[in-house]
Amino acid sequence: MRILVIHQYYLAASDPGGSRFNELARLWTDAGHTVTVIAGTRNYATGQTAPNTKGWVTAVVEDGIDVRRCYVPSSYTRGYLGRMWAFFGFTLTSTLAAIRAPRPDVIVATSPPLTTGLTGWIAARRHKVPWVFEVRDLWPESAVTTGVLRERALLTRLLYAIERFACGRADAINVLTPAFTDDIERRGLAARGKMTCIPNGVDVRSFCPGDRNNVWRERLGWGDRFVAMYAGAHGRANALMQLVEAADALRGRSDILLVSVGDGPERQRCERAVQERGLTNIRFIGAVPKEEMPALINAADAGLAVLQNNATFKTVYPNKVFDYMACGRPVVLAIDGVARKLVCDDAQAGLFAEPENGAAIAQAIARLRDESALADRLARSGRNWVVINADRRSLARKYLDLLSRLTRLPAVVKVSSAQVPASASR
Repeated sequence: MRILVIHQYYLAASDPGGSRFNELARLWTDAGHTVTVIAGTRNYATGQTAPNTKGWVTAVVEDGIDVRRCYVPSSYTRGYLGRMWAFFGFTLTSTLAAIRAPRPDVIVATSPPLTTGLTGWIAARRHKVPWVFEVRDLWPESAVTTGVLRERALLTRLLYAIERFACGRADAINVLTPAFTDDIERRGLAARGKMTCIPNGVDVRSFCPGDRNNVWRERLGWGDRFVAMYAGAHGRANALMQLVEAADALRGRSDILLVSVGDGPERQRCERAVQERGLTNIRFIGAVPKEEMPALINAADAGLAVLQNNATFKTVYPNKVFDYMACGRPVVLAIDGVARKLVCDDAQAGLFAEPENGAAIAQAIARLRDESALADRLARSGRNWVVINADRRSLARKYLDLLSRLTRLPAVVKVSSAQVPASASR
């Protein structure tokens, strides 16, 4: 098959952030398919421009994949309205690139931003091929419930209209959690039979248990302290002040260190709060390239996954928990709903703490520090679950099956399903 992917946040080489489609594109190519990606020029976490890009569209080859980098306005880093303008700017440039791309057999447009659905629909009409609208997050619902957008604002209503349009016009919808299926069906946006759930996952060969006392622990001076690490976005939805509160509650535990990896608009506010409170047991170390993350996670003793205490976030799987579990690290999860069911019930890989309750998060971290047998058991269970249920190679094959049904072309797969180690040495 010739697959056209429209993904504004597709990572450039050495970019930090979620690399799901980078890995899917590589696996689909390894399986004998041809993949073209329509991507943006700016990294979603840092706002930095991809190297060697100029003009409206720059064609490059990245990791053997044909990538068309499309101009994203510099307003992306200037608040939420600036970011929305950048989304619509990418809609124009990506549509230009998509209609000029080699004719595909199928198109995948992944959201957010929702505007990729417009590009997907136009490109599908132009090339007369089926297309998949992928929902990685519920927008604009998330923006409304976090207070970023007002529910009756003109922009919010426009975004809801785009969501309804994309769900209605797509030939198939892929969602990343079963709760998204329920939400979309409940609101009448699409029938359940139109939807498939292919969740996020992890490359269990890259993210695997490794030496705790590695170069990252030495470089960052963690010593023998128990390190609980958050890795991800630093935005309003993440509510990272709860980690500052947890560090405050743990200020008497010199054997425990909290570390936050990543960047975003809330990082500076959190760092100011740390200074004002005189805390020395929490550090913000900025964004790290994706290829460095397995070693960095292995240098830690536990993974932290937190979001705002918000009913909408009961529907999401945070990407980072798959990485933590694959590396054999127990999880402290301050997210309720389907994520709690997956991590704490199905995988039995972590401890739940009430979202935005710093004292509860601190208590869970201290428990993992003090009960090493519990931490080891959760680590092993999480690794085993991920290998069986969330190996990205298996998910790539499942996605190809969906595309094959739409195109009636064979999902020829050359990727080996060799066994991988399930042990989680700590």
